[in-house]
Amino acid sequence: MDMTANEASFPDLREGVRRLCAQFPGSYWQELDRDRRYPSEFVSTLASEGWLSVLIPEEFGGSGLGLSAAAAVLEEVHRSGCNGGAAHAQMYTMGTLLRHGSPGQKAKYLPSIASGDLRLQAFGVTEPTSGTDTTRIRTFARRDGDHYLVNGQKIWISRAEHSDLMVLLVRTTPREECAKPSDGISVLLVDMREAVGNGLTIRPIRTMLNHATTELFFDDLKVPAENMIGEEGKGFRYILSGMNAERILIAAECIGDARFFIDRASAYAKERSVFGRPIGQNQGIQFPIARAYVQMTAAAKMVDHAALLYDTGKQPGTEANMAKMLASEASWFAADMCVQIHGGFGFAEEYDIERKFRETRLYQVAPISTNLILSHVATHVLGLPKSF
Repeated sequence: MDMTANEASFPDLREGVRRLCAQFPGSYWQELDRDRRYPSEFVSTLASEGWLSVLIPEEFGGSGLGLSAAAAVLEEVHRSGCNGGAAHAQMYTMGTLLRHGSPGQKAKYLPSIASGDLRLQAFGVTEPTSGTDTTRIRTFARRDGDHYLVNGQKIWISRAEHSDLMVLLVRTTPREECAKPSDGISVLLVDMREAVGNGLTIRPIRTMLNHATTELFFDDLKVPAENMIGEEGKGFRYILSGMNAERILIAAECIGDARFFIDRASAYAKERSVFGRPIGQNQGIQFPIARAYVQMTAAAKMVDHAALLYDTGKQPGTEANMAKMLASEASWFAADMCVQIHGGFGFAEEYDIERKFRETRLYQVAPISTNLILSHVATHVLGLPKSF
């Protein structure tokens, strides 16, 4: 298959990721999926070889590359059949620390994050009663001398049990006392090694995906005031750029998933013979694969565009959302197509299609649902009246 322009970017980087992923074949992921275990070996290898520190500046031990390079890393991880969801937060979550942390905070944490000695995987935002309306979070941090006391609850927080640090979004001023709903929100850096059992309780949530998803309960958790990132009350805008990066990187993962499914479907269509000829000779098989490739290629262009805007200092909120929507829909179409072409074998664990099928379905919902993206475009781009 000829390479698209997207595939041709960062060739050495992509080849390095493919070599690493070859050490973790489908059987590795199937065993983890069966037992609901975290891929510690994969994440440790990814981190120790520097793939998770692509965005960290060289002065702190990283590669100092842009989001386009990070997107290429995660795309290849997913095309290889691995799952970047176990580790991708380390890329975008540390951006809040990098952009808004104090010099002391950066010097203390970034080198260890870059080396893989310190895991910053948890991002505490979503709550049971707020969902995507982040301004309505209720988890509250009250200043008490040289500490904050945190009380509240978070849900759908992935990797909390496998992270040393967590970027936590809290209210420090009640919403009703703020001039704007987005005011009064702050960001704390929580040391999970000290917090668990000392005011923080983690409860795993079993889902259809092996994503180490949890619910968090805060009961007078003490967090040093020096762990406040940036200014108190300004945290909402600090995380917006990180959310754009998150959506672009997850869109890149979806492109990788789509390529995985197209690769698998194409190979199977050439090998599988029915009525004395390969099934790929039939246009009823050819056309869905070709359509998946067309949709994936178009979505990849949007991902590249959004990443370029981000790397050149823009705030590509709309482009990041559209990239995530197009890429997730392309990956889901490709996943459905691949299962259909494999027939019953698509449901068999040994073919490793059904695992990826489940994994890529998530991105119709997270980190932001398709309907909310459409609402954003309708009201922010097209000027249509808000429906709520």
